[in-house]
Amino acid sequence: MARESFDKEIQFLRMLSLTSGAYNRKQYAERLGISVHTFDKTNRRLKEIMQTVADQRSGAEASREMADLVRFQYGESAEPMLLFLFRAKSMKETEVQRLSVLLHTLQHKTLTAMELLDACCADLPEDLALPDEKTIRSDLKYLEEVGVIRKEPGGRPYRYALQQDVLTELTVEEQLELYDFVDMMANTQVPSVQGYLLRDSLKKAITASFPQEEATEPYIYKYHYYSRILDEAHLYTLLGAIRQRKRVQFLYFSPKKPSSYSSQNTNPRFEREADGRSNRIVPLEVIYDHQYGRWYVIGYQGRRGFVKFRMEGITQLEEQDSVEEQYMLELKQQWTDISRYSWLVDTGNTVTVQARFFHPERGQRNFILDRVRLQGQWGKIIPETDHTFLYEIQVNGTTEIKPWLRSFGSSCEIIAPQRLRQEMIKEWKEIAEYYEPVREDVQLPDDDTTE
Repeated sequence: MARESFDKEIQFLRMLSLTSGAYNRKQYAERLGISVHTFDKTNRRLKEIMQTVADQRSGAEASREMADLVRFQYGESAEPMLLFLFRAKSMKETEVQRLSVLLHTLQHKTLTAMELLDACCADLPEDLALPDEKTIRSDLKYLEEVGVIRKEPGGRPYRYALQQDVLTELTVEEQLELYDFVDMMANTQVPSVQGYLLRDSLKKAITASFPQEEATEPYIYKYHYYSRILDEAHLYTLLGAIRQRKRVQFLYFSPKKPSSYSSQNTNPRFEREADGRSNRIVPLEVIYDHQYGRWYVIGYQGRRGFVKFRMEGITQLEEQDSVEEQYMLELKQQWTDISRYSWLVDTGNTVTVQARFFHPERGQRNFILDRVRLQGQWGKIIPETDHTFLYEIQVNGTTEIKPWLRSFGSSCEIIAPQRLRQEMIKEWKEIAEYYEPVREDVQLPDDDTTE
């Protein structure tokens, strides 16, 4: 995705979305592990990027503070605000200029690489360095790989054409239906920056036929974990490393610690030890937890065995040497065996969890049973009485399944193991104590007639 590393900006935006601007400059800088001067510089840089994107759209939102956008614009637009960072930093400025000329030149006819080189030399601004044939061929290979252009049938020299069948072969109404589908999927399935970019491209194409905004915004969908969208900066690097069987090295900041980033000082006089921990692993799998919007990477370290890291704590990610294919296959098989009964990524001891679920009142759809069937993974459902059914499952540890069981409230009773049952009883008693004084304060007398 992005060709440059921008860990600092990612952590900056993640904290902004999580805290909604609750910290002042000094607190914010301390939390990030950077100086106040660096904080101001990063803030200015992000505003410039946001200004550029705003100018391309409406030219409106220039003067707003970034914290205000997070706090006060949440329900006013379905646009993922943090996506501007990907648009602005996924390529260098010279690449943007060059690729724009290539795509514009290919709008109406097919051309060879040399003809496109001549077009670039004629149309690029004078202050930019002129590209050579090798650069143009590299750009064409990149555009072909991402599906923007295609080679026309025939021998050398190859002729290139825009791959825009989706826009040219579909009617306007079909484009609108496709946009609605992408809009729904991009906001309700696993978040994907590429999905948002496809949605944005379709929107631009449709706007020519439907200039009114209502046509492309009949609903407003929101993905609630904006900060997790930024984790995709690491996602494709990790997936590439898994495919090529390469080790990766990164600095990890545990989410339990207050700091989430540390500046990389180049001056030895100001160099200090980072709070993060350096890790070198063989990445095996990437897992997404849709319930909490978290990305995990599973890897293997010789000394610690199989390890799990939350993607939000990873910075300075780098690919390293390769490992043998047979070794990689053995590690994957071992992880498959270990995680066989993991509710998500837990590798604790296997226990049998048994719970009793209560059907809703008569006349209501049995949404309890439907939800257990849908989300209960490999657990067994055993009919018990007209009002209840049993659910039984083997899992690695109870930490990850407990929030799911708790979400059923009074419709679920833990039967086994006894330790989990006692933990749930203790939690519900604590919750009841929190609400008890509130109920006393707000309870009104039976003969109250106040309007």
